[in-house]
Amino acid sequence: MNSEKMISMIEELKPLKQQLLDEIRKVIVGQDEVVEKVLIGLFANGHMLIEGVPGLAKTLLISTIAKALHLSFGRIQFTPDLMPSDITGSDILVSTSGGESREFQYIKGPIFANIILADEINRTPPKTQAALLQAMQEYQVSSGNKTMDLDLPFIVMATQNPIEQEGTYPLPEAQLDRFMLFIDIGYPGYEEELTIVQNTTGAPGEEPRPLLSADKIIAMQTAIRNMPLSSHVLEYAVKLARSTRPGDPGCKPSIAEKINWGAGPRASQYLVLGAKARAALDGRLTPSEEDVRAVALPVLSHRVLISFAAEAEGIKSADIIKELIN
Repeated sequence: MNSEKMISMIEELKPLKQQLLDEIRKVIVGQDEVVEKVLIGLFANGHMLIEGVPGLAKTLLISTIAKALHLSFGRIQFTPDLMPSDITGSDILVSTSGGESREFQYIKGPIFANIILADEINRTPPKTQAALLQAMQEYQVSSGNKTMDLDLPFIVMATQNPIEQEGTYPLPEAQLDRFMLFIDIGYPGYEEELTIVQNTTGAPGEEPRPLLSADKIIAMQTAIRNMPLSSHVLEYAVKLARSTRPGDPGCKPSIAEKINWGAGPRASQYLVLGAKARAALDGRLTPSEEDVRAVALPVLSHRVLISFAAEAEGIKSADIIKELIN
């Protein structure tokens, strides 16, 4: 993509962001910060893990965004008895030639869509959770001796209840690292909850209008990747990720004693991509260190494994990230 086309795409994004917010607000009340993080993840082409207690409209938010972006949408309800083939699809034996012969035919699973809602992903054991790994990393699905490409854009938006709740399975670190952003949804404010209850106990409201197409989104994602990046912002992002690793010269001793495992190189990549997407959505042609700081918490918090001593003191990974960026 040449620079003129890249600039043209970025200039379109700022007014488009406002239009998307207007359409999403027809259904979702409040949660502006959460919606902005989701849009950053979408235009950076990153998968997202959204955590919150039941009833906070996590599922509704994702389906609403899929409608506003005019993308195909697949929902997978994760349960303890869900099998990997329920996600990816499987070969079934079908009759051909008037029933004279049989052959195996592949039936695609719900993963063949642009936006995948992996609802309550931590309600199913790790074996089934892992069925998403190849798709999230390589945008392909393998079944038997077949490997099939997924339609782009392909973004997994998983929801999970807090892992302290009964009947949940914490996601393995390898799976967590595939998610670009970890987004925590809290309870709405009093005025917001009044509006939510009023809107959902009366006549049905407006549906969001589709504003984009898959091809347009891919072009915008490409433009964001092609944005120029200054060396000091690149160095800042890499140093920030490395400062979470015990044993690295950039990790302070007061931080190192609270961490068992720090963020890997994928975190540095996502800090840069997230900063680029945030800048583009604001209509800016290059990201700043402030953009890196703004995306640091959702990018790093699920990649930093705190020590038992820190956990005993009530310290969370988010507290450590805030300490670093401050």
